[in-house]
Amino acid sequence: MENRKIIPYLFLFPALTLLGLTVFWPALNAFFLSFTRYEYDLTQAPQWIGFANFRKLQSDPVFWKTVGNTFIYLVGVVPVLVAAPLALAILVNQKLRAIGWFRAAYYTPVIISLVVAGIAWKWLYAENGFFNQLLKMSGLSFIFGESIPWLTSPNLAIFSVMVVTIWKGLGYYMAIYLAGLQSIPGEVYEAAAIDGSDGIRKHFDITVPLMRPYLFLVAVISSISATKVFEEVYIMTQGGPRNSSKTIVYYLYEKAFTELEIGYACTIGLMLFLFIFALSLLRLVFTVNHES
Repeated sequence: MENRKIIPYLFLFPALTLLGLTVFWPALNAFFLSFTRYEYDLTQAPQWIGFANFRKLQSDPVFWKTVGNTFIYLVGVVPVLVAAPLALAILVNQKLRAIGWFRAAYYTPVIISLVVAGIAWKWLYAENGFFNQLLKMSGLSFIFGESIPWLTSPNLAIFSVMVVTIWKGLGYYMAIYLAGLQSIPGEVYEAAAIDGSDGIRKHFDITVPLMRPYLFLVAVISSISATKVFEEVYIMTQGGPRNSSKTIVYYLYEKAFTELEIGYACTIGLMLFLFIFALSLLRLVFTVNHES
């Protein structure tokens, strides 16, 4: 009998060992390094400095700039990724001819590598790229100039990168919403139609209230993804110009792998972890309350 109790743990042991070596142990090391000076000469042992990195973080203008940029990213990306995929899901949930092709078309950006997508959009945004050529062909160049500096203007760079994140995420969140829509019985809409709720109005009366758990799930997931955005920034702008598109994760990467300030980078990572952990707890609390 005792041997049977051990068997499940034997099956879990390989996975727990792998997680311990690749996730938990590095995370504990990063937590320790956030209280040390570990930089430049990485052959030297880390030097314990207590909360000095946190005090440096408090007075670091670039860090607070990246916090502001990340907040702008959240405000700009999350509402769109909560609302637009729901509209798409409602559209592709209709029983129309060749609707499967539309679903595949909307989902295709999800399976495209983010590196490939970033390079392609960088070409589209180029001075002689598709968007600026379209601007010239449409005759609107007299308003916006010969070309718009999509990725080289401090006022436009971060918003140009946001478009790629939104384009990439639409299909993914649409699939989540589509699963929720298909769980709503058709009889509910029929009953609503009898009461006069039809057309677009039925989605405000029926769909949105019943999809509330999915809306919250997408809001939390997209918030976490927007907070951790890195690849788009790295490929398209590298945080420029003048730190206007630099996010927290990119700043962490820059400190760790470009300037070799490992201890300070771990401090930035710890702050990021606490924020994402708070978002995850919020999602957990909402899920538990909704199920109860």
